[in-house]
Amino acid sequence: MSTSINLSLTDELRAFLDANSGDGTLYSTPSEYVRDLLRQQKVRQEAAAARDAILEGYQDATAGRTHVYKGDLRSLLNKVE
Repeated sequence: MSTSINLSLTDELRAFLDANSGDGTLYSTPSEYVRDLLRQQKVRQEAAAARDAILEGYQDATAGRTHVYKGDLRSLLNKVE
């Protein structure tokens, strides 16, 4: 599904966009460049959320807030696959 968005850019941002897209760059069009920037930001936000969750789990474990798991993790993971 393709949708469009119009952006108003300052002259400085437009020059930056033009310098990073087109001939001699990694991106053939400004749209391709902007899409990649958005994807990179999405990955950074997802990584930050994962780090925060890991840190929270670590803090719970070091504070003794744990529960003994008495199930079968392997079979549980097999159900998910």
